[in-house]
Amino acid sequence: MSDQTLVAMPDKRIADWLMVPIRRNWSTYGKVALAAVLINLLGLASALFTMTVYDRVVPNAAYGSLLALSIGLGVIIVFDFILKLLRSYFVDYAGARIDQDVGEDVFDRLLSMRLELRKGSTGQLTGMMRELETIRDFFASATLIAVVDVPFILITLTVVAIIGGWVALVPALMIPLVIGVGLAAQPALERVAANTLGQGLLKQSVLFEAVGSIEHVKVSGADRMLKRRWAGAVQEHARSNMRQRLISSIGTTFAGTAGTLSYAGVVVVGVFAVAANNLTLGGLIACSILAGRAIAPLAQISQLVGRITATRTAYRQVRILMEKPLEGPASEPIRLGSTKGAIELRNVSFTYPGASAPALDKVSLRIEPGQHVALLGRVGSGKSTVARMILGLYPPQEGMVLVDGIDIAQFDPASLRAKIGSVLQEPALFSGSIRENIVLERPNVDDDEMLRAARVSGADLFVSNIANGYDLKLVDRGDGLSGGQRQSVAIARALAGRPPIMVMDEPSSAMDAQSEGDLIARLDGELQGRTMVVVTHRQPLLRLVDRIVIMEHGKVVADGPRDEILAKLNHGSQPIRRQA
Repeated sequence: MSDQTLVAMPDKRIADWLMVPIRRNWSTYGKVALAAVLINLLGLASALFTMTVYDRVVPNAAYGSLLALSIGLGVIIVFDFILKLLRSYFVDYAGARIDQDVGEDVFDRLLSMRLELRKGSTGQLTGMMRELETIRDFFASATLIAVVDVPFILITLTVVAIIGGWVALVPALMIPLVIGVGLAAQPALERVAANTLGQGLLKQSVLFEAVGSIEHVKVSGADRMLKRRWAGAVQEHARSNMRQRLISSIGTTFAGTAGTLSYAGVVVVGVFAVAANNLTLGGLIACSILAGRAIAPLAQISQLVGRITATRTAYRQVRILMEKPLEGPASEPIRLGSTKGAIELRNVSFTYPGASAPALDKVSLRIEPGQHVALLGRVGSGKSTVARMILGLYPPQEGMVLVDGIDIAQFDPASLRAKIGSVLQEPALFSGSIRENIVLERPNVDDDEMLRAARVSGADLFVSNIANGYDLKLVDRGDGLSGGQRQSVAIARALAGRPPIMVMDEPSSAMDAQSEGDLIARLDGELQGRTMVVVTHRQPLLRLVDRIVIMEHGKVVADGPRDEILAKLNHGSQPIRRQA
């Protein structure tokens, strides 16, 4: 992921997916602002207390007044402590609510994203989701309240001017210097923040790839290559991160230095004012304290600017995802209530992103309700792509895919897939129990239906022999189960709920011959009256079909009854294309 991609994102108004949660928490941030106002006002008390003690209490030995002033200051300190706690609570509360709302919207968008528009590796996508933490941290950061403190810089300077007159010019001159240094660092900080984000996503990609394929890494000897990639990614990210922190610290450090200079300058100038009887000693001490307080918000502003830069970079990256088109039609989708199971591909062409050759080239195929069809062909012939087209995972670039005579582009994707049981070539299991992996919280799949589907798939044969049975917790996509066992669970998931259409891509590739034969015998009765499309290289599965379609180079080269096509293949001749 290039830095140019991050920087090129236009700075338009804040998108609704972020602005709406912010508006929803305006009242909470209003309470935060009110607490900040009171904290700033109470902050003036310590300086005024000091001035009063030196100018009134010490010369007159007014110890009674000192006691009263001390009690008053103690009350103020208690209220200040309570207000700061409340401010922190409200900031965290608002930040947590924004994080929850935005996180749900972004995750929903990630699941609904059109697959052909997906860019970057899985690790980069998960790393991008991690950038939500940067956005959350900004809205849950106490430095955000520095914005409320800015007007009090002028109020503090006014109080210094009232007490010490021209002494107020010293902190007043420091303020534009601090602001100027902070602004001068912004262009460099913007560039480095974008580069840091890109390097972080690259590091996340290497990590995800290594952990997700750890067995393959070990047996193939890929550890040296991945170690080199990881070391390079960590080194570049560390360098970029160090540069970002260094540039961010310039404004904060200079603000601290300016605060010291302001304090010292007020003392130096104030000495001459005291000598000229224009300022009391207590007033000088109060002015020096207030001068430091006047500069202090600028240090927080410098930190806030650094956070804004990082947050804006993260926001741009998340916004790239949020502005990608969703699956389904742009207008009101059709919800598929029931289906006869008729499927048609009409002059469908499709090329995967980044591929040079089309996966499908003007494929036309019609499958009648209840028909069982096998897709055969060499690796890369387009068989699995046809299955993905039927499932609506990818929209055709030319032509149409129809179910019951209606273009599936008009359907709500979730309602369409609810009517199609699918087993992909590499079935994925989720963390959770075997029961949860079969049921998937679908309201139409109860325990009886789950058990029935498990019996048909053969999953019950091994589940009944393990501790905890269907409540066995799976982790890492089903590690601990064999490939055939994972396929059995995936087939049970697809069969549960009796969907009228079944699409299976190499459903028994990891099973032994006996398990496969038993599965086919059970599926023979299970799938009667339902439409089935199976992609396979295995001869036994052809017992389930009554029609075979052979594909080559993204085209249908043969289509006919099963026995006729098999006879042609067995005699070594090219099957004659015939539409069934």
